[in-house]
Amino acid sequence: MSDILNIGLVQYSPVWENPQGSIEKIYTLLEKEFNESKVLIFPEMTLTGFTFKSKHFAEDIDGVATQFFIKLAQTKKVDIFAGLIEEEDGKYYNSLVHFDSTGLIKARYRKIHPFSFAGENNFYNASKEPIITKIADHKIGLSVCYDLRFPELFRLYAKERVEAIINIANWPVKRIEHWKALSKARAIENLCYFIGVNRVGTDPDNEYNGMSTIISPNGENINLLNNKEQIIASNIDFNLVFETREKLKFLDDIKLI
Repeated sequence: MSDILNIGLVQYSPVWENPQGSIEKIYTLLEKEFNESKVLIFPEMTLTGFTFKSKHFAEDIDGVATQFFIKLAQTKKVDIFAGLIEEEDGKYYNSLVHFDSTGLIKARYRKIHPFSFAGENNFYNASKEPIITKIADHKIGLSVCYDLRFPELFRLYAKERVEAIINIANWPVKRIEHWKALSKARAIENLCYFIGVNRVGTDPDNEYNGMSTIISPNGENINLLNNKEQIIASNIDFNLVFETREKLKFLDDIKLI
């Protein structure tokens, strides 16, 4: 794989608490929109929406979401980043899973910051482990939604010189300006790509307008998708990360006290 990578951001409206309905929507969207991207990235809790029914929808390797994304990765021959609900040892996690292009699970990130403002922490456990995965030789730091508000996580990723940060979200319209500002800040301060995929549509509590985006290490919006179900594909050039960090050596001055 070259240093230029075509990434598809899958911005859509999940069918509320209906994984099979969401799967059907995704297949329909892919038939219309898929354009040979090498990576597909989906929103948080991809097949259910932001549900608190963690015990009901939690799954292991044989689960509906896991098996769907394994098959999709194999069929389309793409790396996939998707959100699902995991259970391990009686604990429940809001997770971001990286499936490689053969369908193997390459990495599991479990959300470090459950959204206590909405009570997510009452239904999901907090992880303590940052996760870096790779596409070819390119290091990618993983995060989920509310994590975006906590720059400490991303500074740890910057210390490890990740070249991109992925954040998958269900981020509502009423705080979308926060999403836009924080996304740009995470790219600029860490001199890397920020790739954020948010949902559209509604759930019982919120309205969503997407604003899925890729932001360059210089803080430039490569794309910004407003309030539409669409797969938006863009090329990112990892050479730009190297060039930006060579020119602006700000990461060398980090002092994590």
